[in-house]
Amino acid sequence: MARLHLSPPHLAGTEAAMVAEALASNWIAPLGPHVDAFEKEFSAACGGGQTLALASGTAALHLALLALGVRRDDYVLCSDMTFAASANAIAYVGARPVFIDCDASWTMSPALLEEAIMALRARGGRIGAVLAVDLYGQLCDYAALREICARHGVPLVQDAAEALGSQWRESTGAWVPAGLQGELSVFSFNGNKIITTSGGGMLMAASAEQLAFARKLSTQAREPAPHYQHEHIGYNYRLSNLLAAVGRAQLAVLGERVARRRAIRARYAAALADVPGLSLLSDAPWCRGNAWLTCLVIDPTVIMVDREHIRLALEAADIESRPLWKPMHLQPVFAGCEVFGGAYGARLFDTGLCLPSGSSMSDGDVDRVVTTLLAALKP
Repeated sequence: MARLHLSPPHLAGTEAAMVAEALASNWIAPLGPHVDAFEKEFSAACGGGQTLALASGTAALHLALLALGVRRDDYVLCSDMTFAASANAIAYVGARPVFIDCDASWTMSPALLEEAIMALRARGGRIGAVLAVDLYGQLCDYAALREICARHGVPLVQDAAEALGSQWRESTGAWVPAGLQGELSVFSFNGNKIITTSGGGMLMAASAEQLAFARKLSTQAREPAPHYQHEHIGYNYRLSNLLAAVGRAQLAVLGERVARRRAIRARYAAALADVPGLSLLSDAPWCRGNAWLTCLVIDPTVIMVDREHIRLALEAADIESRPLWKPMHLQPVFAGCEVFGGAYGARLFDTGLCLPSGSSMSDGDVDRVVTTLLAALKP
């Protein structure tokens, strides 16, 4: 029986033709017409922000902080429950990460963010930015986070690497795409994401000026001169025309991919609904998530086996699963960094598991995971 992967790439079927067109045109170097078109089409899909196609989501995070003017020794308040790339970008600019625990939504706690800002300001610290991470397709409570950031004069960066295709509910009740809830927003097209360019990312901004500065930095900070003129340290961060061609094919089926992942999560939820001690991450009231990964939490007071027992049972059946993100304050590389809260995310890490969620999964594949998981619950 074939191995079930956590979130494998799912091709649309038109990628080869798009790449062949790029090859035939001889646009195989970074930049080119597919990059320009990908940026425009992505902007239209995500609410009309200024867009910059880049080599990775991490590059986009790095440039977002630079575009905001974050300086060495500034504090950047970052979601504690996240992948390391979010915090790594803070280190790239020499700033100090301060980690903010999540709440029941699994995203940054507004109450703890307020507490952290007040504490850091009281000791005279300069806060360069807040970096809020949308986890597994769940959007942060941006109504609360934006109000706090605006009141304290702190820019908000939205790490939407896992949230492309999710929707946020505005105060009017209207649903809008994930993206422009932050001053700058970041997306990833890594191979395991909901759409992929194999490797790539996108930076989106409301400010044309901020995006223009990031665009300059992304091409080694060349100034507009006939010779090579450099007034800033630059980076080689642009997306290639070939990968942008793949991205355009993938973007065209984004809606289908989101619908299928949500259907997969719904099938898991229905199959496990009557099992005491199991719960799945579900949409917060302000979010219609893309269900990038279906995430399971085990109540150790009810279920007599732990997360690792279940993961190993799935692995023995050739089914890939993975613990939830290990919070940043528990990572050795960030030992000593300040954290506000921390217990909630640590508990999720101890008891949570990501289940196979790829949009190419069949209903039979989901049922295979469920059958194996239920058998593993028997001590």
